[in-house]
Amino acid sequence: MTSEHTHTLTRHRDIQAWVSDRKGMPALVPSHNRFGEKRARLALKFDRSDKPRGMPEVDQGASPISWAAWLAELDRQQLALRVSPGGDIEYEFVERKTLN
Repeated sequence: MTSEHTHTLTRHRDIQAWVSDRKGMPALVPSHNRFGEKRARLALKFDRSDKPRGMPEVDQGASPISWAAWLAELDRQQLALRVSPGGDIEYEFVERKTLN
C-alpha cells in the first residue's frame, strides 16, 4: 500500500467508523512471537457478501473481540490503522511513532 493514497487513522471513533462502514468487526488471531510465546495479533474481519452462499470464510482462526478490548490493545501496542480511501477494504497496522 503506497502512503500517497492512504489515510492513517489514530482516533478510536474514526477507526470504528471506517471498519463499520465496510461491515467489519474487531478480532484477534492467535500467533507466536519470535521466542515461541503465544500472543494475540490484532485483526479485522469483514463480511464478504461477494462470496458464494454456503462457502466457509477463511479467517485464519480470527476470534471476534469487543471494540473496547481491541482498541485498548491497539493503544497498548501503539499502533494506528493505515487505510485506503473510498470503499476499499485495504489496510495495514503501522506504529504510531513512525507517523511523526
